Amino acid sequence: MTTTIYIQNLKCGGCANTVTKNLSQLDGIENVSVSVDESAVTFDYNHENLVAEVKELLKKIGYPEAGDENSLGTKAKSFVSCAVGKMS
Repeated sequence: MTTTIYIQNLKCGGCANTVTKNLSQLDGIENVSVSVDESAVTFDYNHENLVAEVKELLKKIGYPEAGDENSLGTKAKSFVSCAVGKMS
């Protein structure tokens, strides 16, 4: 199955690299694609519970789903994730 999640704080290729790397490490998640222009993450998954797990991981690394709370702490996490993504 394939789904797309629209997220906050996605600003550049560094952010996209971090999101792709983190989601690709989850068992059952494949073909991760990140669109910076649309602030969207698309991926294939093999079990319905994985979508909630992906959303939680995205929030943890600073990219909450669009419409979710986006606190200053979450924004700060996204800046750190972005910097790490630019270096890798």
